[in-house]
Amino acid sequence: MSNHFTGLSLGPPLGDQRLDLCDLYAFESPADPTRTVLILNANPQADFLHPDAIYRLAIDNDGDLKNDIAFSFVFSEPVDGRQTVDVYLAVDDEAEEPEAVGEKIFDAVEVSFGKTPIIATSDSFTFFAGARSDAFFFDFDGVKALFDTSGTRNFTSYNQPRPETPWTGVDSNTQANVCSMVIEMPTSALGAAPDVRIWGRCSLRRDGELLHVDRAGHPSVSSFFNTDETKEEYNASLPVHDRERWIGMFIHLLGHTGGYTDEEAIAAIDQEGTLPDMLTYDPSKPAKYPNGRVFTDDVIDYRLGFLTKGDCPPSGLSPHTDTLGEFPYLGTPH
Repeated sequence: MSNHFTGLSLGPPLGDQRLDLCDLYAFESPADPTRTVLILNANPQADFLHPDAIYRLAIDNDGDLKNDIAFSFVFSEPVDGRQTVDVYLAVDDEAEEPEAVGEKIFDAVEVSFGKTPIIATSDSFTFFAGARSDAFFFDFDGVKALFDTSGTRNFTSYNQPRPETPWTGVDSNTQANVCSMVIEMPTSALGAAPDVRIWGRCSLRRDGELLHVDRAGHPSVSSFFNTDETKEEYNASLPVHDRERWIGMFIHLLGHTGGYTDEEAIAAIDQEGTLPDMLTYDPSKPAKYPNGRVFTDDVIDYRLGFLTKGDCPPSGLSPHTDTLGEFPYLGTPH
């Protein structure tokens, strides 16, 4: 749930857990090196997703930071403890549309809430939606030692002594589940030249209007860089505008947390590709964040090292061991 803590109050979008995007992954299929796996996790309660929402995985493959491919997931109204999902594939100009448009590549797929995954195939695509074990690992009490989650950043100022370590050594997420949307496709379908940029979005239809209420790209970027005052605008915005709108805020925070000069902050942001807030993935290289993201990536250690210019010690936690070597890759729900 690296994206779950958006803003310091830790509240979900519009107070609704169903709209809360948690994590985004991109990696080569361990079962077939010619295929790529994309995963968008939502709802840390791992129950029904919102029937009036559009959940989306979008891909830019030509470097203009605009969608060239978009998978839209639209869930039915739950009935008697069951829910289905339709999946639409839009390409080119249609991929920029906020509505679920394009070809319906999966129709009324049953959402899995039990331990046995319901897996669907359509042409070259494989798809799953439902509850799975959350692969994200982190020390919540250690994070709280660095951030005052009541609403005020508590990162020790760079020019003051830091605690030797904030970490407790306890993984706070060993029994958590999420609702996952997992799609696997031929890597060639990404159109990577040589890389792609991937991001997730959740939009809610309210009073006839489609509101963009959450987004996911780099793990933990929105969590640590946003405030309660900025998160709604941030979540509603498009990656193509990220650098222009947000780099000043990012530079300011890096100066506070890591003693970066403005020039050093810009160089660090550019080297990682922090802005735009999209996950970069070059499938010709091994997936390891910040090139894609795999389950073993310790993204909290990475982000805190980035924020403090390497001054925050690692948490010492280990990845979860219940992930799978076959589709849908995330472990059986608890």
